[in-house]
Amino acid sequence: MAMFTIASGPAAAAPVRLVAFGDSLTAGYNLPTASGFAAKLEAALKAKGYDVTVVNAGVSGDTTAAALARFDWSIPKDADAVIVELGANDMLRGLDPDIPLKNLTEILTRLKARDVPVLLAGMRAAPNFGVDYQRRFDALYPQLAAEFGVPLYPFFLEGVAGNRGLNQRDGLHPTAAGVDRIVAGILPYVERLVASARAAAQ
Repeated sequence: MAMFTIASGPAAAAPVRLVAFGDSLTAGYNLPTASGFAAKLEAALKAKGYDVTVVNAGVSGDTTAAALARFDWSIPKDADAVIVELGANDMLRGLDPDIPLKNLTEILTRLKARDVPVLLAGMRAAPNFGVDYQRRFDALYPQLAAEFGVPLYPFFLEGVAGNRGLNQRDGLHPTAAGVDRIVAGILPYVERLVASARAAAQ
């Protein structure tokens, strides 16, 4: 049987089905579908030769609890890999960091039970919540990544948060150019995720 080379990225018989499971940052709040994270990530992967379908499973306004409640129907059984991007709305509501910790633990536990490769996208607390809250919230993601042995993209909004030119008027959601910056930052991590999904399928 002919073997494909994972490192070179390109093709195999069936596309990798990658689910982007998150909130408005994944959903593409107030953006055309083609300008959202899932669409732009898929385009970037295809431009590098990967045969990948990125499923947009983002719901604007979702907390980690809301995402957990829809887990079973949001992540289809045929998902080959999952990006988990959640927690911003818990933080914006000032919820105790133990709440997203508990919910993300359950989400990652369920994905581990499915034996699905995962990339965890980190979030950081806004400075107005204070140093103690920031410390506790920001620590969730490295803690979970270590506990479950999954790769971590440290901050989903790296290079975008606080940049007026890359955010919509609300200062919270990226513009199309902001999404481009997010995709550029996370892309190497996603390439490794796709490689893991290919390897798991062998």
